[in-house]
Amino acid sequence: MKIGVIADDFTGASDIALTLAEGGMSVAQFIGVPDRPADATLEAGVVALKSRTARVGQAVHDSLAACDWLLAQGAEQIVFKVCSTFDSTAEGNIGPVLEALAAKLGAQHVITCPAFPENGRSVYQGHLFVSDRLLNESGMQNHPLTPMTDPDLRRVLGEQTSWPVSHINAQTVTHGPDAVRAALPDGPAMVIVDAIHDADLLTIGQAAKGEVLLCGGSGIAIGLPANFGAQAATPHWESVTGRAVVISGSCSIATRGQVDQYRKIAPSKEISAEDAVSGAVTASTLADWVQAQPGSPLVFSSADPKVVQEAQLRFGRDTAARAIETLFSDLAACLVQRGFARFVIAGGETSGSVVSGLKATELTIGPRIAPGVPVVRIGGTDVGLALKSGNFGDRDFFETSLKVMETSS
Repeated sequence: MKIGVIADDFTGASDIALTLAEGGMSVAQFIGVPDRPADATLEAGVVALKSRTARVGQAVHDSLAACDWLLAQGAEQIVFKVCSTFDSTAEGNIGPVLEALAAKLGAQHVITCPAFPENGRSVYQGHLFVSDRLLNESGMQNHPLTPMTDPDLRRVLGEQTSWPVSHINAQTVTHGPDAVRAALPDGPAMVIVDAIHDADLLTIGQAAKGEVLLCGGSGIAIGLPANFGAQAATPHWESVTGRAVVISGSCSIATRGQVDQYRKIAPSKEISAEDAVSGAVTASTLADWVQAQPGSPLVFSSADPKVVQEAQLRFGRDTAARAIETLFSDLAACLVQRGFARFVIAGGETSGSVVSGLKATELTIGPRIAPGVPVVRIGGTDVGLALKSGNFGDRDFFETSLKVMETSS
């Protein structure tokens, strides 16, 4: 193994796995820290954790365990993959995890860049933009679990770490990898690096050759495969057919638009926090409804953020979220038992719950559905998944995903 990735959620893991696969590396995504060695021919391994919203101590513990396993597989470079919107709580988990990984790996500085220009995420003068809006004006300020109210990544990360946080600006990046390397500090520092275009990420990737630890969104991996001699390729995919369902737990602006679009062409059922917490809707009764519908129905809890906040105040943030995640996890398990083979899942937390409910341990990466989203197969089965971060994909994403799963490449 050449590159080892520790991803703080499941959709982000698929995202960066796709980037590495398209860069020509053989890649597998693991659900949690494996209890066995990886295939010796594997060039990149991505360990998917559910640590973004975990308690700091748990996130650090799980990330170090993942790092230990990746190093045991021969990984020469570790990437801590975070969301391209850098979302986290004030106390972490990005800073504490990076400090712990840096200490283990002996890293003196950590290049950090969540930019993903193809999906509208760019970093300029240390500030994160979503398309033409600063992060705190993009809708992320209303995220129910990790609201982002400050676009200055230096301040955001500075509040989470005891390390100094420095910055390499866009002008330096345009001068090439040697200029970026020359601008890296000699002492310990988290280094926010600007990136506006994919070419900037290629430059950062070249500058990162030989670095033991990096941090960023999937974009930071664009330039890494070439450092190990890989060449661009399209991942192979054998079609998955059979009944399908769409499950959405994200309340992002993009996902709500996708839900509205898909409801025009498919049966749909909305699940409220009260339904899940009270037990008024169970996985079994919900599976009965799904199975009775024609086509590929939609089950969703993608409510407006104000509705979500009201539910959190009424039931408690963790209680409401856990109830819906558990319901969707159990629903997916029921549907697999009833022969369903294709699942489109929207939302990082929802994706993590569903994959756990399906007891998947390894995912095979297929071709892209949209920037940052591949189709994946549960290892050794004929079950296909599309795991989508809340803000990714166009309005037709759900329908497109189902079609891609059915098409061999």
